[in-house]
Amino acid sequence: MRISIVIPAHNEAAYLKDCLDSFVSQTYLPNELILVDDNSSDHTFKIAQGFAKQHHWIKVLQRKSTDEHVPGKKVVDTFNFGLEHTSEFDLIGKFDADIMLPPDYFELIVNQFQANWKLGMCSGLLYIKKGDQWVYENISDKNHIRGPIKLYHKACFNKICGLRPGVGWDTVDILLAKYNDFDTLTLPELKVKHLRPTGHGYSAKNRQSKGVAMYKMGYGIVLTKIAALKMAWQAKSPSLYLQAVLGYLAAFFQQQPKYVSKKEGKFIRAFRWKGIWSKL
Repeated sequence: MRISIVIPAHNEAAYLKDCLDSFVSQTYLPNELILVDDNSSDHTFKIAQGFAKQHHWIKVLQRKSTDEHVPGKKVVDTFNFGLEHTSEFDLIGKFDADIMLPPDYFELIVNQFQANWKLGMCSGLLYIKKGDQWVYENISDKNHIRGPIKLYHKACFNKICGLRPGVGWDTVDILLAKYNDFDTLTLPELKVKHLRPTGHGYSAKNRQSKGVAMYKMGYGIVLTKIAALKMAWQAKSPSLYLQAVLGYLAAFFQQQPKYVSKKEGKFIRAFRWKGIWSKL
């Protein structure tokens, strides 16, 4: 199976060498890796160029964009920039530049795609370092395919019409895969090191964007409150709950465009409620 990887990167010099070392050490090498340097002011581009000179399947592109931090949209826009330069592929990966893969990452995942024709998305799990130990980054359930390590089958990627440019892109893609009757899978034996743990240091505006994303995914106010409460609990931040709900309400009254159709939204709400009831 032909694998194309796109890595959006902005000022990732501190982690990029370890990241790319883990890609070139794979037992099943990707056919191409496109790293898109998005307005970096450090040595990201230079480090990536060094790898590209040694490995013909690694390409480096530069993208000019705003320096403003736009959660979700900026990374998806950068990914889509790289996607335009990919060759023919069976699997398309969106990876971050601050992760380290185990050497058999792609080998084991390709085995899963070959064994199950309905598999649309697959990944390992992210681990962060605490003291001398690598522990699971517990900000989502272990069946959730995290944004930094996503691998899609082309059929699934095309059916969900690619990635949505905004916060929640790495949740709505899974829900739309389910809607289109694709399976999703995480492999717990594939422990990926997340060199820079996901932060919760969002501004009030960015916290509200979480609620906006839930509106755009068609959650409804009750599901939004439940999801926001879970996020606030995991982040140990009561204000996150309030800001997320306020973001949802603002998007509702402004009637912002949604990521999904009415039919897709109905499915997503039913799917979410089914998951909630199964845990009670």
